[in-house]
Amino acid sequence: MIIGVGIDLAEVERYRFDERARAWFARKIYTDEEMAYAMRKRLWPERLAGFFAAKEATRKAFGHAIPWRLVGVSHERSGKPIIRLYGEAEALIAERGVTNILLTITHTAATAAAVVILER
Repeated sequence: MIIGVGIDLAEVERYRFDERARAWFARKIYTDEEMAYAMRKRLWPERLAGFFAAKEATRKAFGHAIPWRLVGVSHERSGKPIIRLYGEAEALIAERGVTNILLTITHTAATAAAVVILER
């Protein structure tokens, strides 16, 4: 049964940071794993935009704000993106009876989009 759905779009241009702004934004928004993954890619602004969209879609699926760094995008060995909740946010999974979190992310040079579905 679906118990939550979230979708979000992010404009890639907003994530083309210079090094100083990128470091500041990373400390505020992204996990270390997300930053390491994105910075290994040639088109890292697209990855950062996609991660931001995934975090916001997760917040929408749960129906309230979750601190940015407590929501993270990770990847299975196959490369499939997955949502991980950390710290206090991890308790939301049991509190809501969530048995599965589905995530898809897509991006172009201009826009990134993410959809999150919570299942019970």
